[in-house]
Amino acid sequence: MQVCRIALGLSLAVLLCFMSLAQAQPWPSKPIRFIVPQTPSGQVDTVARTVAQHLGERLGQPLIVENRAGANGVIGTDTVAKAPPDGLVLLLSAQSAMVFNAVLKKSLPYDPIADFSSVTMVFETPYYLVVHASVPAKSVQELLALVRSQPGKLNYATVGTGSGQHLYMEVFKNMTKVDMVHVPYKGSAQAGTDLLTGQVQVMLQGSGFTLPQVKPGKIRVLASTGPQRMQGLPDVPTVMEAGVPGYTASTWYGLVGPAHLPRAIIDRLNREVGDILRQLAVREKFNAMDLLLTPGTPDALAERVRSEIPLFARVVRDAGIEPE
Repeated sequence: MQVCRIALGLSLAVLLCFMSLAQAQPWPSKPIRFIVPQTPSGQVDTVARTVAQHLGERLGQPLIVENRAGANGVIGTDTVAKAPPDGLVLLLSAQSAMVFNAVLKKSLPYDPIADFSSVTMVFETPYYLVVHASVPAKSVQELLALVRSQPGKLNYATVGTGSGQHLYMEVFKNMTKVDMVHVPYKGSAQAGTDLLTGQVQVMLQGSGFTLPQVKPGKIRVLASTGPQRMQGLPDVPTVMEAGVPGYTASTWYGLVGPAHLPRAIIDRLNREVGDILRQLAVREKFNAMDLLLTPGTPDALAERVRSEIPLFARVVRDAGIEPE
């Protein structure tokens, strides 16, 4: 009996030793898949690849960027939701996939809250509130006065029903109690063209469209929608400064992993990515593109998703948008 107890004790000791060794394996032990639910071009992809390069150098393993666009981010996002929580599959999560899809689609293959481990916010892209040059308004307050004097006469364009432009413009309308007609397009090219020709009068637009069109005088920029003035047009006030307290509009992107990611991995990623985004050279690079780098805590990103879902659910309901 004593021999059996000794043998059992040795077996348990060996097992615990192996378990300890397994847990002590350095992370990451091989390359990390970095899923980006966007096409391989443009600002989002540029940020993702910059973060991937610097983070790979810090972790000692490369981050392999995989562009998995489609279904408004559902394909790439679901890939990470179904991945094992070993820290070897990460996602540059988009507001559109985590929040807008949750309120615009009747069903999703993933739960934006339960199926992910939040790591950090990465960046935000505010809009500019712009009007066609023929609109006789040179400030936000003048635009509001004009719309109130002609309710339902001015049109605002978006890249589609349920897009960030649409939902944030509905928030603007609700906060300012004005009536403008929504004109949805199937993409940015035609929407931008019709704004430039005056077929539509008002729009929330990104810096990539706005900045080249300011000097020719085809459009007028009334305000930026972020929490602070933008580097691209520093003399342009924010919407809040222009007299709409509390209004901000930014498309955001964060870093997440699958649910149940070990806290040690979350903390390491949060610390490393935060350090990367605070580097002066990195900030200057993306400030020049009118992107706001916004590293924060894991809890802050998780809370943003939780709080924005009911907020935009109300926006969708009040705008009469039917989930698909």
